[in-house]
Amino acid sequence: MMVRKSEWASQDVNLGGIAEAEAFVPCGAEVFFVFKKLVAGNDPSIRRPSKTIFLEVKNMKKNTLKKLTALALAAVMALSLFACGKKTDTDKTDGKTYKIGICNYVDDASLNQIVANIRSQLEAIGQEKGVTFDISYDNCNADAAVMNQIIANFIADKVDLMIGVATPVAVAMQSATEDNNIPVVFAAVSDPVGAGLVESMDAPGANITGTSDYLDTDAILDLIFTADPDAKTIGLLYNQGQDSSTTPIKNAKAYLDKKNVAYKEYTGTTTDEIMLAASKIAADKVDAVFTPTDNTVMTAELSIYETLAKAGISHYTGADSFALNGAFVGYGVDYTKLGTITADMVVQVLVDGKDPATLPVTTFDNGIAMINTESCAALGYDLTAVKQAFDGKCSSVLETTTQQNFN
Repeated sequence: MMVRKSEWASQDVNLGGIAEAEAFVPCGAEVFFVFKKLVAGNDPSIRRPSKTIFLEVKNMKKNTLKKLTALALAAVMALSLFACGKKTDTDKTDGKTYKIGICNYVDDASLNQIVANIRSQLEAIGQEKGVTFDISYDNCNADAAVMNQIIANFIADKVDLMIGVATPVAVAMQSATEDNNIPVVFAAVSDPVGAGLVESMDAPGANITGTSDYLDTDAILDLIFTADPDAKTIGLLYNQGQDSSTTPIKNAKAYLDKKNVAYKEYTGTTTDEIMLAASKIAADKVDAVFTPTDNTVMTAELSIYETLAKAGISHYTGADSFALNGAFVGYGVDYTKLGTITADMVVQVLVDGKDPATLPVTTFDNGIAMINTESCAALGYDLTAVKQAFDGKCSSVLETTTQQNFN
């Protein structure tokens, strides 16, 4: 290190260079400025600190010294603020790529909406954080053998995390990851505890967590009797093999028993069987039908809604996608938001290092009622009167017309 003592007088000092000072040391009537001199290295583009130089300013008048000291302080503070505020590459994750496998249970409007919003949210977060989410997507179309093969392919591809859309996929992923401990984030599981996926909603306890579209069964049955106070018999249409239907159907029976209202059960495991069940419902002339978040019935809705409407039977269901596909009322969560939050939980696990075992399952307000205006008219209801009747019993009442998927 070389120290050079300046012989300059104060009037000869170039104050414009003070901003380059590393520090200054006032001493009586004198002040020392410390500079690091930069010299070129072997690479002309590189300049590195080589020597420290002290610049001494002598015999300065007090006013000049005060002004110079204040100017130096301002310069140093400005440089400090600039350095603190400057964004560097270390503020972002270092361009890492995460491999994710998504398996959808069946091709229906609600589940497709969830997948679309998971994808878009992960893309947005990836751009924000400077990471890449390499997504492999497949749909098993309710075929257990195909579903297990999809999951096996994800494991063989060494994915960092799997997303199971709907209860059957989540259960299969849980079983397939018991030994390898690959994290699983599920979406739209109605009863995670009842399905054996988690120990509790607050503390899942293993390598799996996610989002739930738990249905308030009593609230949707209240809507039936709001629209038709004299209803005497309610049909329960569902797939007995769907875990997502087990608890809601049990709750519906308890509700109707307490109300002393009769009910009849109609079940099916395929679209054809659900269509036969709908024809039986029409022949039995029940007053209304309740279906929970049952993916088998959801898949068949476009094939049965006209049968029920022509028979004058209103269909109350556990998701807005049913109404989109023709049911009179779909009641449940906002699946756009559910997909977005599912993606957020994926990021918490992969990027932020959260443990799924301690990451609580996310639930949502399920008070959104979607009315199909075409079915409403076919059933002879006045749309304005129905909306007024539902007002106060739902967080919001929306309208739709019959179509296959959300736009």
